[in-house]
Amino acid sequence: MQQTRRVTEGAVLSGVFIVMLLLAVFVPFLSMILLWFLPLPFILFTARYGWKPGIVMAVVSMLLSVFLTALTGLPFAVLSAVGGIAMGEMMSRRKEALLTAAAASVAYIGGLTALYAGSVLLLQVDPISVLQDIMRQSAEQAQSMLSSLGQESSVELEQYGDMIDRFGRMGPLLIVFTGVLYAFLTQFIAHAVMRRMNMEVEAFPPFRNWNIPRSLLWYYLLTFIVYWVGVEEGTAVQTVVWNLFPLLETAMALQGFTVIFYYCYSKSIPKALPILLLVFGLILPFILLLARMLGIIDLGFQLKKRLESDTK
Repeated sequence: MQQTRRVTEGAVLSGVFIVMLLLAVFVPFLSMILLWFLPLPFILFTARYGWKPGIVMAVVSMLLSVFLTALTGLPFAVLSAVGGIAMGEMMSRRKEALLTAAAASVAYIGGLTALYAGSVLLLQVDPISVLQDIMRQSAEQAQSMLSSLGQESSVELEQYGDMIDRFGRMGPLLIVFTGVLYAFLTQFIAHAVMRRMNMEVEAFPPFRNWNIPRSLLWYYLLTFIVYWVGVEEGTAVQTVVWNLFPLLETAMALQGFTVIFYYCYSKSIPKALPILLLVFGLILPFILLLARMLGIIDLGFQLKKRLESDTK
């Protein structure tokens, strides 16, 4: 009976995945929505039955995706299966939500790296180079519009051109950011669906209690020094620094926002204030700088623990 139920659920969830995949591939305006739901069938099935049945379901789903969409839907199937199985397995073991997100992030990053390498080695297509070409074409169109109006090239366009050139070396940064963001958003969606299905799930701790490893502070300080001192143009060290520094800056800012949330919580300040600061921090550099400084202080001097002792 258990075996029959497992096969039935696997077939149903595989069918749900294939339907969503077909809609995402052949109905463009739905792709941006369904993209976040594609790993869900793998998460649900693996969380209930474990990683071995999850792999069987993934293989079946990939074969169906190749049969129905040729190679168009295969990258979506691979990425969804890899991350979904990793997340579902961590959930089946009742691991903490942040640990589950970390495992899924690693899986998504690995999947994206494999897909990027496959595109370059097998198809001779570099997705980042293609994106650079698109960006250059838009810059050229803007330049031609300015020339037709009798205006010279603006400083912003020249800076945009420099950014495009740097963009080619920031593939690892894009892959890591995409993998982490995809992991957290798909996990939030999975939590909401699983609660509706009365499935047990480990909730995320309050944002104010999130903490990144303190060791990242030293990596950040070292990278900060190298970044501002400067390294030789075009070297491997420069590529590493360009990719690592934004990641560590984001981590410091994230830690700083947890301090803001913790302070507001300890002082009974309405939640709307820290949420607004977090939202405006995405567009206002000085708020992001403040958060980054708070994150550095918290990691270096355990600011939240001092706030906790003062509250007590």
